[in-house]
Amino acid sequence: MSMNQSNNQIIKKNLLIICRGAGDLATGIIHRLHRAGHRVIALETDYPAAIRRQVSFCEAVYDGSAAVEGVTARLVPALADAETDTETYSGINDTPAAHIASEKWDSSAIEAVLEAGEVPLLIDPKGESIALLKPDVVVDAIIAKKNLGTTINMAPLVIGVGPGFTAGQDVHLVIESMRGHNLARIITDGMAQPNTGVPGNIAGFTSERVIHAPAAGYIHDVRKIGDIVQKGDEIARIYPDKESYDNALSEYVPVNATITGIVRGLIREGYYFREGFKIADIDPRESELLNCFTISDKARSIAGSVLEAVSAFEHGVKIY
Repeated sequence: MSMNQSNNQIIKKNLLIICRGAGDLATGIIHRLHRAGHRVIALETDYPAAIRRQVSFCEAVYDGSAAVEGVTARLVPALADAETDTETYSGINDTPAAHIASEKWDSSAIEAVLEAGEVPLLIDPKGESIALLKPDVVVDAIIAKKNLGTTINMAPLVIGVGPGFTAGQDVHLVIESMRGHNLARIITDGMAQPNTGVPGNIAGFTSERVIHAPAAGYIHDVRKIGDIVQKGDEIARIYPDKESYDNALSEYVPVNATITGIVRGLIREGYYFREGFKIADIDPRESELLNCFTISDKARSIAGSVLEAVSAFEHGVKIY
């Protein structure tokens, strides 16, 4: 099918799918849908806070593009910057190299990225481009543990990933995101399991493998993703203010490895966060180095269910 470009709408070939969020789980979904031949557009906030940065398309916000397992997401600049609320999901308002969201985007620029076989990424935390682009499917994979503005009337098929959505009310379908027997189950009525706050078990470790900021400030990464560390090793430093960070002053809070293993995730250099913010992830399986650079089993599982729902919709099979 096709749409009239004179009305600022892009040409549709196969389904046009918008995914809210481009972190590691959302990237798995975007990657699967793109590889299946769909035209996928990613929406992100202006200060992405991905930990597993090597497998997160949201890094394109900072670098202009991001490649994950052979698929490239490319930032599409806005037509004109607009004054918006700089408060983001993490409460950041002073992050270096930050971008300001805009209200309008050039559909021809989006189309050019799609035609190049890539994934356009827009800085659009509020999802304002959805009404402009009129997608067939909207997937909310922000993984905020709550609904940040997705509604069931955004597209003919709206899918919510994880807790915070109710199938049949604010979305058509919900995909379970909690590890276990029901991971990636398509929910047609009701909600996903509530967030427990306990990370999934990997080699007997749960909460221990995830590191939260012991203080607010700007991070300097001492180690990098893929490094093998011992419990107690310094992996990063948190500087309390911009001057301390810029000048590498002695006033900082060290961040130490909580277990022995591989640094699987580490928040971006120079990022500002509040105390308690998730900043790193250690995989206790030292033999699993490649896992740092490939889409996770959890992301692939969820992506498969999203593709199943999209395929059913595409072929007129009603599953809700």
